Amino acid sequence: MTETPCVLIVDDDPVIRELLATYLLRDGYQVLCAETAEQAEDRLLESPVDLVMLDIRLPGKDGLTLTRELRVRSEVGIILITGRDDEIDRIVGLECGADDYVVKPFNPRELVSKAKNLVRRVRHVQALQPQAEARQLKYFGDWALDVDRRRLVAADGSEGLLTQGEFQLLSVLLRNAGHTLSRDQLMDQIRNREWLPNDRSIDVLVGRLRRKLNDDPADPQLIITIHGAGYLFSAAVSSRQ
Repeated sequence: MTETPCVLIVDDDPVIRELLATYLLRDGYQVLCAETAEQAEDRLLESPVDLVMLDIRLPGKDGLTLTRELRVRSEVGIILITGRDDEIDRIVGLECGADDYVVKPFNPRELVSKAKNLVRRVRHVQALQPQAEARQLKYFGDWALDVDRRRLVAADGSEGLLTQGEFQLLSVLLRNAGHTLSRDQLMDQIRNREWLPNDRSIDVLVGRLRRKLNDDPADPQLIITIHGAGYLFSAAVSSRQ
């Protein structure tokens, strides 16, 4: 894909919209803006978008609801913009399928850097979709991880998309299979995230991965909780069956 990447900024604060638009336009992005989730949906019908930057607290339909609805039908990148006191909303946002978040007040250069990385990954996944025969797969248990297309592949061949956070966490666990990793170690190895004190995002991502892997949280067989220490990925990992 060679077209100019397009970012949709959804925020009811005109100052934030203008600030982000200025930085993105300066870096060569197309930019669309919306004040509400309803306006955002209209923009998405009008133009293809690579990334949505979305404020959680919007008038009318909130950002979490829009995130959930977008993720059901689209692989678009989603970065949530949250307040410093919105820890619960950040966790729910990750559970809804957001790829990342930034906390107000934020550094616009940092946010544009996150956007650039996420757009690159979204486009990489889209470009590789027709090339199933060239997939790089990591096998474990009854599953495989399609590394290029960011998808879980079940034994019956069915596939499920991972959010960027889920993909990064699973990749770290696969690289360290058989070793216990603390939450801090996992956070350190997941790139492009802003961690806050007492951040529960790792636990949220583990819970989401367990659901997608059908790994019973009451008796997990793949991602095991080591109380007081962290998490252990127990399955052997190989590059071919």
